[in-house]
Amino acid sequence: MKTTGNKKAVEPQWVEGDVQTFLSLSDADMRLIEARLAISKLLKAARKSQKLTQKAVAEKLGTSQSRVAKIEAGDPSVSLDLLFRSAFSLGLSGRELVEAF
Repeated sequence: MKTTGNKKAVEPQWVEGDVQTFLSLSDADMRLIEARLAISKLLKAARKSQKLTQKAVAEKLGTSQSRVAKIEAGDPSVSLDLLFRSAFSLGLSGRELVEAF
């Protein structure tokens, strides 16, 4: 016995969400990520306002230009220590760091 083609095709159900839910991140994890990204953005702006190259900043920090590029890109492999040392070497204050996020 043949069935008639009266069944409706089931379309996939797409669920919109956010990064936090998708990656199962806690609120604290999200705040840390956002803070790191805000500091990275602030560092890049400070470097540019001082008309410094990434290489010049790298020399100040005793690191490589590629590491400075990672700092500015918000790469998660960059330690918080290096982020703060970078900020202080560019003359940023603790207040400016806190206000960044």
